[in-house]
Amino acid sequence: MSAGPGLESLVYQTISVITNDGRNIVGVLKGFDQATNIILDESHERVYSTKEGVQQLVLGLYIIRGDNIVVGELDEELDSSLDLSKLRAHPLKPVIH
Repeated sequence: MSAGPGLESLVYQTISVITNDGRNIVGVLKGFDQATNIILDESHERVYSTKEGVQQLVLGLYIIRGDNIVVGELDEELDSSLDLSKLRAHPLKPVIH
């Protein structure tokens, strides 16, 4: 996976990152390199459950290796309107190679 011009347009914007092990991390993209290693600021991990609302674990400044991630834009207006305490979902399963 190469860090093409798509990521450049997302610098300083809030993004959502899904890792190969099923984690969902949301934060402000501060930078990235050729291997798509990324630096997030003001980040938190969203932990989903079918029994209770989404837990948000504060991570702060966070570096994620780029070899097994998917990066997506986050609609901040829509995201801020969600009541995560009432949202129920199955946690993502890790990708098995």
